[in-house]
Amino acid sequence: MGLRSLLRTAFGRARTDEQQEPDLPQQSTGSPAAPPPVSVPAQPTGDRIPDPGPLEPTPSPAPGEPVPEPEPRPRPMPEPQPMPEPQPMPEPDGPGPVPEPSPSPEPEPSPAGAAISLEKVRSTAPGLVSLYKSAGVSLHKQGLAGQRAAVYLVLDRSGSMREYYKNGSVQHLAEQVLGLSANLDDDGTVPVVFFSTEVDGIADLDLTNYAGRIQQLHESYGHMGRTNYAAAMRAVIEHYRGCGATDPAFVVFQTDGGPVSKAQAEQVLCEAAGLPLFWQFVAFGEPGSKGFDFLRSLKSLPVPERRAVDNAGFFHAGRDPHTIADDRLYQELTAHFPAWLSAARAAGIVR
Repeated sequence: MGLRSLLRTAFGRARTDEQQEPDLPQQSTGSPAAPPPVSVPAQPTGDRIPDPGPLEPTPSPAPGEPVPEPEPRPRPMPEPQPMPEPQPMPEPDGPGPVPEPSPSPEPEPSPAGAAISLEKVRSTAPGLVSLYKSAGVSLHKQGLAGQRAAVYLVLDRSGSMREYYKNGSVQHLAEQVLGLSANLDDDGTVPVVFFSTEVDGIADLDLTNYAGRIQQLHESYGHMGRTNYAAAMRAVIEHYRGCGATDPAFVVFQTDGGPVSKAQAEQVLCEAAGLPLFWQFVAFGEPGSKGFDFLRSLKSLPVPERRAVDNAGFFHAGRDPHTIADDRLYQELTAHFPAWLSAARAAGIVR
């Protein structure tokens, strides 16, 4: 038998053996035994695939080695708790009272009808606020609220006046008159006439320039002479006529003695009665001094034989005029002014 025949016989037998039952192995002589066929487990049906288990065997720890602790499993995050809903605020039964705002302090009013406001006096001349208020009260009591007048101040510079300048009495009177002027005059300026034997000087006093000014002016005029009323009165009349004022004039005339010429002073006063000028004389010194007899006698000058109206008043301030209370001074200064205004209006002197 040739080699080809042997191969055909062998392969043909193997094919015949494959068709037989797999669990009945055939014994072959002369040939090595074929390995048993591998049994493949049946595949389960369905979608689930069984866990094949660990692919490699887990190594056992060597004897004597510590057994490692299993790693802790991560704790699951706690589920967030729902936030409690806010409780609604109970509604009030009704609208509560609305608190009223605290009232702001009202500005202090100026004296009724004052020519210059309190705010301006406070901002420009704070030292005169008290005098300004006191003067306004006196004017109101006299029925002069809202009255306008040009205010003049005439100051005696005779030798006997030296002490009154030195102790501040004249300066104080000037400030009191300035407080009065702020109520009567729209610009508050007071023309000041210094006189002795003649007119020594004329200067203005206002809210911005009054502190210590009287003493400065007094010292600048030099020699102090005698008491010439007439010269000072003529200076006031000339100034009033020249300034073009339409309001009446209120003249505060200060002196510490009688005039050197009573006749001249009386003549000028009578002539001035036809002008809208009122003269308020203020005396410094001994109350019983004979030097003031002329001023006391002014009331006796007949009207209308000698003068058109009674155009003068007299007030004695005493030996220490700077000690007189402001309200009393203003009361005395304005005591005769209302009667003169009425008479001057009736006579056509004041419009």
